[in-house]
Amino acid sequence: MKKKKGVSALLPILVFLVIYIGVGVFYEYIRPQEGVQGFYVMSVVVAFMAAIAVALFQNRSVSFDEKMKICASGLGDDNILTMIFIFLLAGAFSGVASASGCAADTANLLLNIVPGRLTVLGIFLIACIISMAMGTSCGTITVMGSLALGISQSAGLSLPLCFGALVGGSMFGDNLSFISDTTIAATKTQGCQMRDKFRENLLIALPAALITCVILLVIAWTGKPAAVGEYPFHIARALPYFVILIAALLGINVFIVLGFGLVLCMSIGLSTGSIDIHNVFISMGSGVSGMYETITVTILATALSALIKYNGGFDAIIVFIKKYFHGTKGGQLGIILISMLMDISTANNTVAIVVTAPIATDIRKEYGITPQRTASLMDISTCIAQGIIPYGAQLLIAAGIAGISSIQIIPYLFYPYLLLLCVLAAIFTRKRKA
Repeated sequence: MKKKKGVSALLPILVFLVIYIGVGVFYEYIRPQEGVQGFYVMSVVVAFMAAIAVALFQNRSVSFDEKMKICASGLGDDNILTMIFIFLLAGAFSGVASASGCAADTANLLLNIVPGRLTVLGIFLIACIISMAMGTSCGTITVMGSLALGISQSAGLSLPLCFGALVGGSMFGDNLSFISDTTIAATKTQGCQMRDKFRENLLIALPAALITCVILLVIAWTGKPAAVGEYPFHIARALPYFVILIAALLGINVFIVLGFGLVLCMSIGLSTGSIDIHNVFISMGSGVSGMYETITVTILATALSALIKYNGGFDAIIVFIKKYFHGTKGGQLGIILISMLMDISTANNTVAIVVTAPIATDIRKEYGITPQRTASLMDISTCIAQGIIPYGAQLLIAAGIAGISSIQIIPYLFYPYLLLLCVLAAIFTRKRKA
Protein backbone atom coordinates (compact mmCIF):
# COMPACT_ATOMS: atom_id res chain seq x y z
CA MET A 1 0.00 0.00 0.00
CA LYS A 2 1.36 3.41 -0.98
CA LYS A 3 2.03 5.77 1.90
CA LYS A 4 0.06 8.95 2.25
CA LYS A 5 2.61 11.62 3.02
CA GLY A 6 2.08 15.09 4.39
CA VAL A 7 1.94 17.42 7.32
CA SER A 8 -1.57 16.16 8.11
CA ALA A 9 0.03 12.97 9.43
CA LEU A 10 1.31 15.06 12.36
CA LEU A 11 -2.26 15.88 13.46
CA PRO A 12 -2.24 13.20 16.23
CA ILE A 13 0.72 14.94 17.88
CA LEU A 14 -1.14 18.25 17.76
CA VAL A 15 -4.20 16.59 19.32
CA PHE A 16 -2.03 15.16 22.08
CA LEU A 17 -0.46 18.55 22.83
CA VAL A 18 -3.77 20.41 22.81
CA ILE A 19 -5.41 17.91 25.18
CA TYR A 20 -2.46 17.43 27.51
CA ILE A 21 -1.26 21.03 27.74
CA GLY A 22 -4.73 22.54 27.39
CA VAL A 23 -6.15 20.67 30.37
CA GLY A 24 -3.00 21.43 32.39
CA VAL A 25 -3.16 25.15 31.69
CA PHE A 26 -6.88 25.24 32.43
CA TYR A 27 -6.60 23.61 35.85
CA GLU A 28 -3.31 25.27 36.78
CA TYR A 29 -4.08 28.87 35.81
CA ILE A 30 -7.70 29.36 34.72
CA ARG A 31 -9.58 27.24 37.22
CA PRO A 32 -7.06 25.97 39.80
CA GLN A 33 -8.20 23.49 42.41
CA GLU A 34 -6.83 23.64 45.95
CA GLY A 35 -4.24 20.96 46.55
CA VAL A 36 -4.31 19.85 42.89
CA GLN A 37 -1.42 20.29 40.46
CA GLY A 38 -3.08 21.33 37.21
CA PHE A 39 -0.62 19.62 34.89
CA TYR A 40 -1.30 16.27 36.53
CA VAL A 41 -5.08 16.31 36.09
CA MET A 42 -4.85 14.89 32.58
CA SER A 43 -3.05 11.56 32.44
CA VAL A 44 -0.41 11.42 29.73
CA VAL A 45 -1.69 7.90 28.96
CA VAL A 46 -5.22 9.18 28.24
CA ALA A 47 -3.83 11.97 26.05
CA PHE A 48 -1.85 9.43 24.03
CA MET A 49 -4.91 7.22 23.67
CA ALA A 50 -6.80 10.14 22.13
CA ALA A 51 -3.88 10.81 19.76
CA ILE A 52 -3.78 7.17 18.65
CA ALA A 53 -7.54 7.24 18.02
CA VAL A 54 -7.01 10.19 15.65
CA ALA A 55 -4.13 8.41 13.91
CA LEU A 56 -6.25 5.31 13.37
CA PHE A 57 -8.94 7.40 11.62
CA GLN A 58 -6.39 8.89 9.22
CA ASN A 59 -5.41 7.39 5.86
CA ARG A 60 -8.66 5.61 5.00
CA SER A 61 -6.89 3.72 2.18
CA VAL A 62 -5.38 1.44 4.84
CA SER A 63 -7.63 -0.98 6.72
CA PHE A 64 -7.91 -0.99 10.49
CA ASP A 65 -6.29 -4.43 10.69
CA GLU A 66 -3.37 -3.19 8.60
CA LYS A 67 -2.95 -0.21 10.94
CA MET A 68 -2.81 -2.60 13.89
CA LYS A 69 -0.01 -4.46 12.10
CA ILE A 70 1.83 -1.17 11.59
CA CYS A 71 1.58 -0.45 15.33
CA ALA A 72 2.75 -3.98 16.11
CA SER A 73 5.73 -3.62 13.78
CA GLY A 74 6.87 -0.60 15.78
CA LEU A 75 6.47 -2.47 19.05
CA GLY A 76 8.32 -5.47 17.62
CA ASP A 77 11.67 -3.68 17.87
CA ASP A 78 13.89 -5.66 20.26
CA ASN A 79 15.22 -2.39 21.72
CA ILE A 80 11.72 -1.50 22.95
CA LEU A 81 11.35 -4.85 24.73
CA THR A 82 14.82 -4.56 26.26
CA MET A 83 13.98 -1.05 27.43
CA ILE A 84 10.79 -2.25 29.13
CA PHE A 85 12.64 -5.05 30.95
CA ILE A 86 15.25 -2.56 32.18
CA PHE A 87 12.50 -0.21 33.37
CA LEU A 88 11.00 -3.03 35.46
CA LEU A 89 14.33 -4.02 36.99
CA ALA A 90 15.25 -0.38 37.66
CA GLY A 91 11.91 0.10 39.41
CA ALA A 92 12.48 -2.91 41.66
CA PHE A 93 15.97 -1.70 42.57
CA SER A 94 14.81 1.85 43.27
CA GLY A 95 11.97 0.61 45.48
CA VAL A 96 14.19 -1.61 47.64
CA ALA A 97 17.03 0.96 47.79
CA SER A 98 14.69 3.66 49.08
CA ALA A 99 12.79 1.46 51.51
CA SER A 100 15.98 0.00 53.02
CA GLY A 101 17.39 3.47 53.66
CA CYS A 102 20.32 3.12 51.26
CA ALA A 103 19.47 6.34 49.41
CA ALA A 104 19.05 8.46 52.55
CA ASP A 105 22.18 7.04 54.20
CA THR A 106 24.26 7.75 51.10
CA ALA A 107 23.08 11.36 51.07
CA ASN A 108 23.75 11.75 54.81
CA LEU A 109 27.23 10.27 54.47
CA LEU A 110 28.15 12.81 51.81
CA LEU A 111 26.57 15.70 53.72
CA ASN A 112 28.80 14.99 56.70
CA ILE A 113 31.85 15.41 54.49
CA VAL A 114 30.89 18.86 53.18
CA PRO A 115 32.33 21.90 55.06
CA GLY A 116 29.73 24.36 56.37
CA ARG A 117 30.78 27.24 54.11
CA LEU A 118 30.39 25.05 51.01
CA THR A 119 26.94 23.73 51.89
CA VAL A 120 25.13 24.87 48.73
CA LEU A 121 27.94 23.57 46.54
CA GLY A 122 27.78 20.35 48.55
CA ILE A 123 24.05 20.00 47.87
CA PHE A 124 24.74 20.28 44.14
CA LEU A 125 27.63 17.77 44.15
CA ILE A 126 25.81 15.27 46.36
CA ALA A 127 22.72 15.50 44.14
CA CYS A 128 24.96 14.78 41.14
CA ILE A 129 26.31 11.62 42.76
CA ILE A 130 23.03 10.36 44.21
CA SER A 131 21.12 10.96 40.98
CA MET A 132 23.77 9.26 38.88
CA ALA A 133 23.66 6.25 41.19
CA MET A 134 19.86 6.17 41.57
CA GLY A 135 19.07 6.97 37.95
CA THR A 136 16.23 9.32 38.83
CA SER A 137 16.15 13.08 39.31
CA CYS A 138 12.71 13.02 40.95
CA GLY A 139 13.83 10.34 43.39
CA THR A 140 16.95 12.33 44.26
CA ILE A 141 14.96 15.50 44.90
CA THR A 142 12.52 13.54 47.05
CA VAL A 143 15.32 11.92 49.07
CA MET A 144 17.38 15.08 49.50
CA GLY A 145 14.56 17.64 49.60
CA SER A 146 13.96 17.44 53.32
CA LEU A 147 17.72 17.61 53.92
CA ALA A 148 18.05 20.70 51.73
CA LEU A 149 15.11 22.29 53.53
CA GLY A 150 16.60 21.58 56.95
CA ILE A 151 20.01 22.88 55.92
CA SER A 152 18.53 26.05 54.47
CA GLN A 153 16.47 26.78 57.58
CA SER A 154 19.17 25.98 60.15
CA ALA A 155 21.92 27.84 58.27
CA GLY A 156 19.81 30.77 57.14
CA LEU A 157 20.45 30.07 53.44
CA SER A 158 18.21 31.07 50.52
CA LEU A 159 15.58 28.38 49.88
CA PRO A 160 15.39 28.99 46.10
CA LEU A 161 19.21 28.87 45.89
CA CYS A 162 19.45 25.56 47.80
CA PHE A 163 16.69 23.92 45.78
CA GLY A 164 18.04 25.34 42.52
CA ALA A 165 21.33 23.60 43.32
CA LEU A 166 19.45 20.41 44.22
CA VAL A 167 17.44 20.35 40.99
CA GLY A 168 20.51 21.15 38.89
CA GLY A 169 22.58 18.38 40.45
CA SER A 170 19.71 15.93 40.10
CA MET A 171 19.39 16.67 36.39
CA PHE A 172 23.17 16.27 35.89
CA GLY A 173 23.19 12.81 37.43
CA ASP A 174 19.98 11.68 35.77
CA ASN A 175 21.35 12.73 32.39
CA LEU A 176 24.54 10.69 32.85
CA SER A 177 23.27 7.71 34.84
CA PHE A 178 23.49 4.28 33.22
CA ILE A 179 20.25 3.16 34.86
CA SER A 180 18.20 6.30 34.18
CA ASP A 181 15.07 5.72 32.09
CA THR A 182 16.11 8.62 29.84
CA THR A 183 19.51 7.05 29.15
CA ILE A 184 17.89 3.68 28.52
CA ALA A 185 15.34 5.20 26.16
CA ALA A 186 17.91 7.30 24.27
CA THR A 187 20.46 4.53 23.77
CA LYS A 188 18.04 1.72 22.99
CA THR A 189 16.09 3.73 20.43
CA GLN A 190 19.33 4.74 18.68
CA GLY A 191 20.99 1.34 18.99
CA CYS A 192 24.18 2.50 20.70
CA GLN A 193 26.14 1.45 23.77
CA MET A 194 25.53 3.30 27.04
CA ARG A 195 29.24 3.86 27.62
CA ASP A 196 29.57 5.54 24.19
CA LYS A 197 26.64 7.83 24.91
CA PHE A 198 28.11 8.52 28.37
CA ARG A 199 31.38 9.73 26.83
CA GLU A 200 29.50 12.03 24.45
CA ASN A 201 27.39 13.37 27.31
CA LEU A 202 30.27 13.87 29.71
CA LEU A 203 32.18 16.12 27.30
CA ILE A 204 29.18 18.47 27.27
CA ALA A 205 27.73 18.09 30.77
CA LEU A 206 31.00 18.20 32.73
CA PRO A 207 31.97 21.75 31.66
CA ALA A 208 28.47 22.96 32.57
CA ALA A 209 28.73 21.26 35.98
CA LEU A 210 32.21 22.70 36.63
CA ILE A 211 31.09 26.24 35.80
CA THR A 212 28.08 25.72 38.07
CA CYS A 213 30.47 24.68 40.85
CA VAL A 214 32.49 27.86 40.33
CA ILE A 215 29.34 30.00 40.56
CA LEU A 216 28.18 28.24 43.72
CA LEU A 217 31.68 28.48 45.17
CA VAL A 218 31.71 32.25 44.62
CA ILE A 219 28.29 32.53 46.24
CA ALA A 220 29.51 30.43 49.16
CA TRP A 221 32.66 32.48 49.81
CA THR A 222 30.91 35.82 49.49
CA GLY A 223 28.19 34.77 51.94
CA LYS A 224 28.26 33.79 55.58
CA PRO A 225 29.33 30.28 56.72
CA ALA A 226 26.47 27.88 57.19
CA ALA A 227 25.98 26.19 60.54
CA VAL A 228 25.23 22.62 59.49
CA GLY A 229 24.58 19.82 61.95
CA GLU A 230 25.51 16.16 61.78
CA TYR A 231 23.44 13.65 59.80
CA PRO A 232 23.31 10.04 61.02
CA PHE A 233 24.10 7.28 58.53
CA HIS A 234 25.01 3.60 58.37
CA ILE A 235 28.15 3.11 56.31
CA ALA A 236 27.06 -0.31 54.99
CA ARG A 237 23.79 1.07 53.65
CA ALA A 238 25.71 3.73 51.73
CA LEU A 239 27.74 1.06 49.91
CA PRO A 240 25.28 -0.16 47.19
CA TYR A 241 25.05 3.13 45.32
CA PHE A 242 28.81 3.51 45.09
CA VAL A 243 29.15 -0.10 43.90
CA ILE A 244 26.51 0.47 41.22
CA LEU A 245 28.09 3.73 40.12
CA ILE A 246 31.52 2.12 39.72
CA ALA A 247 30.11 -0.98 37.98
CA ALA A 248 28.17 1.16 35.52
CA LEU A 249 31.21 3.31 34.74
CA LEU A 250 33.20 0.13 34.06
CA GLY A 251 30.70 -0.72 31.33
CA ILE A 252 29.18 -3.80 32.97
CA ASN A 253 25.85 -4.87 31.45
CA VAL A 254 22.99 -2.84 32.92
CA PHE A 255 20.97 -5.98 33.78
CA ILE A 256 23.88 -7.30 35.84
CA VAL A 257 24.42 -3.90 37.49
CA LEU A 258 20.77 -3.54 38.48
CA GLY A 259 20.38 -7.18 39.51
CA PHE A 260 23.49 -7.09 41.71
CA GLY A 261 22.45 -3.74 43.16
CA LEU A 262 19.02 -5.12 44.03
CA VAL A 263 20.49 -8.15 45.81
CA LEU A 264 23.07 -5.97 47.60
CA CYS A 265 20.47 -3.46 48.86
CA MET A 266 18.19 -6.27 49.98
CA SER A 267 21.00 -8.15 51.77
CA ILE A 268 22.37 -5.08 53.56
CA GLY A 269 18.89 -3.87 54.48
CA LEU A 270 17.99 -7.26 55.98
CA SER A 271 21.30 -7.63 57.82
CA THR A 272 21.14 -4.12 59.33
CA GLY A 273 17.47 -4.43 60.24
CA SER A 274 16.36 -1.41 58.18
CA ILE A 275 13.92 -3.61 56.26
CA ASP A 276 12.37 -7.06 56.67
CA ILE A 277 11.59 -9.64 54.01
CA HIS A 278 7.91 -8.67 54.03
CA ASN A 279 8.73 -5.06 53.15
CA VAL A 280 11.33 -6.14 50.60
CA PHE A 281 8.59 -7.71 48.52
CA ILE A 282 6.27 -4.73 49.06
CA SER A 283 8.95 -2.20 48.07
CA MET A 284 9.90 -4.22 44.99
CA GLY A 285 6.26 -4.26 43.94
CA SER A 286 5.86 -0.55 44.59
CA GLY A 287 8.99 0.24 42.61
CA VAL A 288 7.85 -1.86 39.66
CA SER A 289 4.37 -0.34 39.84
CA GLY A 290 5.93 3.10 39.67
CA MET A 291 7.23 2.19 36.22
CA TYR A 292 3.86 1.10 34.83
CA GLU A 293 2.94 4.52 33.46
CA THR A 294 6.38 4.93 31.87
CA ILE A 295 6.07 1.52 30.22
CA THR A 296 2.50 2.17 29.06
CA VAL A 297 3.46 5.52 27.60
CA THR A 298 6.45 3.90 25.87
CA ILE A 299 4.15 1.35 24.23
CA LEU A 300 1.57 3.95 23.18
CA ALA A 301 4.18 6.44 21.94
CA THR A 302 5.93 3.74 19.92
CA ALA A 303 2.67 2.60 18.32
CA LEU A 304 1.71 6.20 17.54
CA SER A 305 5.13 6.93 16.07
CA ALA A 306 4.85 3.89 13.78
CA LEU A 307 1.54 5.16 12.39
CA ILE A 308 2.79 8.72 11.95
CA LYS A 309 5.93 7.48 10.23
CA TYR A 310 3.94 5.25 7.89
CA ASN A 311 1.65 8.15 6.97
CA GLY A 312 4.64 10.34 6.14
CA GLY A 313 4.62 12.67 9.12
CA PHE A 314 8.30 12.18 9.86
CA ASP A 315 9.13 12.80 6.20
CA ALA A 316 7.44 16.19 6.52
CA ILE A 317 9.60 17.01 9.55
CA ILE A 318 12.74 15.96 7.69
CA VAL A 319 11.78 18.24 4.80
CA PHE A 320 11.37 21.13 7.28
CA ILE A 321 14.73 20.40 8.91
CA LYS A 322 16.48 20.20 5.53
CA LYS A 323 14.93 23.50 4.48
CA TYR A 324 16.02 25.51 7.50
CA PHE A 325 18.91 23.52 9.01
CA HIS A 326 21.88 22.66 6.81
CA GLY A 327 24.81 20.31 7.24
CA THR A 328 25.70 18.11 10.21
CA LYS A 329 25.50 21.04 12.62
CA GLY A 330 22.06 21.93 11.32
CA GLY A 331 20.90 18.34 11.78
CA GLN A 332 22.08 18.37 15.39
CA LEU A 333 20.29 21.67 16.02
CA GLY A 334 17.15 20.13 14.54
CA ILE A 335 17.34 17.19 16.96
CA ILE A 336 17.81 19.58 19.88
CA LEU A 337 14.87 21.75 18.81
CA ILE A 338 12.46 18.86 18.34
CA SER A 339 13.52 17.17 21.59
CA MET A 340 13.13 20.34 23.66
CA LEU A 341 9.76 21.23 22.13
CA MET A 342 8.49 17.72 22.79
CA ASP A 343 9.63 17.86 26.41
CA ILE A 344 8.10 21.30 26.96
CA SER A 345 4.88 19.88 25.53
CA THR A 346 4.79 16.64 27.53
CA ALA A 347 6.65 17.71 30.72
CA ASN A 348 8.23 14.24 30.73
CA ASN A 349 11.75 13.76 29.39
CA THR A 350 11.43 9.98 28.91
CA VAL A 351 8.21 10.37 26.93
CA ALA A 352 9.79 13.17 24.90
CA ILE A 353 12.75 10.95 23.99
CA VAL A 354 10.56 8.00 22.98
CA VAL A 355 8.38 10.22 20.77
CA THR A 356 11.33 12.09 19.27
CA ALA A 357 13.50 9.00 18.70
CA PRO A 358 12.12 7.89 15.29
CA ILE A 359 12.41 11.43 13.93
CA ALA A 360 15.91 11.80 15.36
CA THR A 361 16.90 8.48 13.77
CA ASP A 362 15.82 9.69 10.32
CA ILE A 363 17.64 13.01 10.85
CA ARG A 364 20.90 11.37 11.94
CA LYS A 365 20.83 9.04 8.92
CA GLU A 366 20.14 11.98 6.61
CA TYR A 367 22.94 14.11 8.07
CA GLY A 368 25.49 11.42 8.97
CA ILE A 369 25.30 11.90 12.76
CA THR A 370 26.46 8.99 14.92
CA PRO A 371 23.92 7.07 17.05
CA GLN A 372 25.70 7.93 20.31
CA ARG A 373 25.79 11.62 19.42
CA THR A 374 22.08 11.53 18.62
CA ALA A 375 21.24 9.74 21.88
CA SER A 376 23.34 12.26 23.80
CA LEU A 377 21.67 15.26 22.13
CA MET A 378 18.18 13.93 22.83
CA ASP A 379 18.95 13.20 26.47
CA ILE A 380 20.69 16.53 27.05
CA SER A 381 17.98 18.55 25.28
CA THR A 382 15.15 17.01 27.26
CA CYS A 383 17.21 17.39 30.45
CA ILE A 384 17.55 21.11 29.79
CA ALA A 385 13.85 21.62 29.11
CA GLN A 386 12.68 19.37 31.92
CA GLY A 387 15.00 21.11 34.37
CA ILE A 388 13.56 24.60 33.82
CA ILE A 389 9.86 24.25 33.04
CA PRO A 390 7.89 25.33 36.14
CA TYR A 391 5.24 22.62 35.62
CA GLY A 392 7.72 19.73 35.35
CA ALA A 393 7.76 17.06 38.06
CA GLN A 394 11.25 18.05 39.24
CA LEU A 395 10.45 21.68 40.03
CA LEU A 396 7.00 20.85 41.36
CA ILE A 397 8.43 18.32 43.82
CA ALA A 398 11.18 20.72 44.88
CA ALA A 399 8.74 23.61 45.29
CA GLY A 400 6.33 21.42 47.26
CA ILE A 401 9.02 20.36 49.74
CA ALA A 402 10.40 23.90 50.06
CA GLY A 403 6.96 25.46 50.39
CA ILE A 404 7.66 28.04 47.68
CA SER A 405 6.60 28.59 44.07
CA SER A 406 8.48 26.74 41.35
CA ILE A 407 8.89 30.10 39.61
CA GLN A 408 11.07 31.29 42.53
CA ILE A 409 13.56 28.48 41.89
CA ILE A 410 13.97 29.17 38.15
CA PRO A 411 16.51 32.05 38.47
CA TYR A 412 18.84 29.73 40.42
CA LEU A 413 18.86 26.85 37.93
CA PHE A 414 22.42 27.59 36.85
CA TYR A 415 23.21 24.10 35.56
CA PRO A 416 20.41 23.69 32.97
CA TYR A 417 21.14 27.14 31.50
CA LEU A 418 24.86 26.42 31.28
CA LEU A 419 24.16 22.98 29.80
CA LEU A 420 22.27 24.66 26.95
CA LEU A 421 25.22 26.95 26.26
CA CYS A 422 27.65 24.03 26.42
CA VAL A 423 25.72 21.81 24.01
CA LEU A 424 25.45 24.67 21.51
CA ALA A 425 29.17 25.37 21.89
CA ALA A 426 29.94 21.68 21.37
CA ILE A 427 28.00 21.68 18.10
CA PHE A 428 29.54 24.82 16.66
CA THR A 429 33.12 24.14 17.75
CA ARG A 430 33.27 20.45 16.92
CA LYS A 431 35.29 19.86 13.75
CA ARG A 432 35.24 16.12 13.41
CA LYS A 433 32.25 14.14 12.20
CA ALA A 434 29.38 14.01 14.69
